[in-house]
Amino acid sequence: MSSVLGQDLPRPVEDRWFEAYLPGETYEFGHATMSEEEIVAFATAYDPQRIHVDSEWAATGPFGGLIASGMQTMAVCMRLYVDHYISQVASLASPGLDELRFTKPVRPGDVLHIRVTVDSARLSRSKPDRGLVHTSIDVRNQDDDPVLTFKAMNFFATRPVG
Repeated sequence: MSSVLGQDLPRPVEDRWFEAYLPGETYEFGHATMSEEEIVAFATAYDPQRIHVDSEWAATGPFGGLIASGMQTMAVCMRLYVDHYISQVASLASPGLDELRFTKPVRPGDVLHIRVTVDSARLSRSKPDRGLVHTSIDVRNQDDDPVLTFKAMNFFATRPVG
């Protein structure tokens, strides 16, 4: 298995097809800083629990301070995943996610990046113009601590012949 920090797969997302997703390869991408204002704004709109929107209350709560909604962490991860990993020409959607875990609270000032590992890639038996890629994703903070982990499945078109 190889790991390439801050480097894309061998083909850019604008020309990345199923064949570029090689099992065992690991990459790290992106950086996204989580600000208190963004945490509160997201939670106010989508997850208005006090641990996400009320810093005064959150200071006395179970995490000792304001934390980001897990859904916001997932959304930030998705942006990094799409910008750096998902092909812009061959993506055919995802049938789902597995084993989603929030492993550590995300706090204001945390800087997130993602580590992706291609677990498997196989051609479709019924539609040979595409393949299914299973990927493990770890979202990590500035201390390289995992804050979110999950497994994704994505369909990608194969490179056109000719």
